[in-house]
Amino acid sequence: MLDTWTDGRTKSAIVDFVGRVTTEGPDYVEPDARVAVFDNDGTLWCEKPMYIQLDFLLRRFREQAEADPSLRDKQPYRAAYTGDLTWLGDAVTKHYQGDDSDLPPLMAAILAAHPAITVEQHAARVAAFFDEARHPTLGRPYTACGYVPMIDLLRYLEANGFTCYIVSGGGRDFMRPVSGPMYGIPPERVVGSTVGLVYKNTDVYTTAEMEFVDDGPGKPVRLWSRIGRRPIFAAGNSNGDIEMLEFTAASEHPSMQLLVLHDDAEREFDYTGGAEKALDLATAAGWTVAGIKNDWTTVFGD
Repeated sequence: MLDTWTDGRTKSAIVDFVGRVTTEGPDYVEPDARVAVFDNDGTLWCEKPMYIQLDFLLRRFREQAEADPSLRDKQPYRAAYTGDLTWLGDAVTKHYQGDDSDLPPLMAAILAAHPAITVEQHAARVAAFFDEARHPTLGRPYTACGYVPMIDLLRYLEANGFTCYIVSGGGRDFMRPVSGPMYGIPPERVVGSTVGLVYKNTDVYTTAEMEFVDDGPGKPVRLWSRIGRRPIFAAGNSNGDIEMLEFTAASEHPSMQLLVLHDDAEREFDYTGGAEKALDLATAAGWTVAGIKNDWTTVFGD
């Protein structure tokens, strides 16, 4: 197991932690309490040059701008209509750096993108996107942009009695159609941001109202409401994961916090934007940092 992880300090820390909590002794944790949570964007799949869900939304914004010329001078529709990928990606990065100046128009557009359709219709739109879309710089299908070492880690934890969940700022109903095929995580174990839903005429419909943003301090709240247990293992990669990692570190049981560092420009991307605070905290709190360059023997399994 963990064959895609380089032998060294990080892999040893993972194996040591799992060994301690699964072996009878002072650090043993009962299987029911072996809960592991994983962020998605930048932790389980690629998030540069922009978030995969933003590409999905970008296409919808472009459709809306083509149908309504009055939208073309407003962000984020202008970015979508002109093909400006940087505005959308930068808006989220700025959010993780504490600057939310671009967030209100983006959130308003997101809520207006897919309202008043059934949840099955929304899932079909997501599936169609993944069937045809490819990463803009890597040239590979988005479904082939999952990090194989992290998928191996999911299987390793499961083989040792852990129950793994995705807890992401991304849309729950955007991740669910692919979480099984990509990660082996069923839809009921996907926790994410959500729009409001309503029931009518035997169907459940989306609305244009935000229900919950699963990010930052919202992550511990959301995961507790959905899972009902404090995790003992958490993996993330950005400032938006800090509170989830801290919540896990405060467990009454032994725990582990893993932070993915994007430092491999040759095989993926090299950046720390939006993760500066998390990396500083990792040093101070003793969290384990997994650098893609030195800790993974492969990234996408090629």
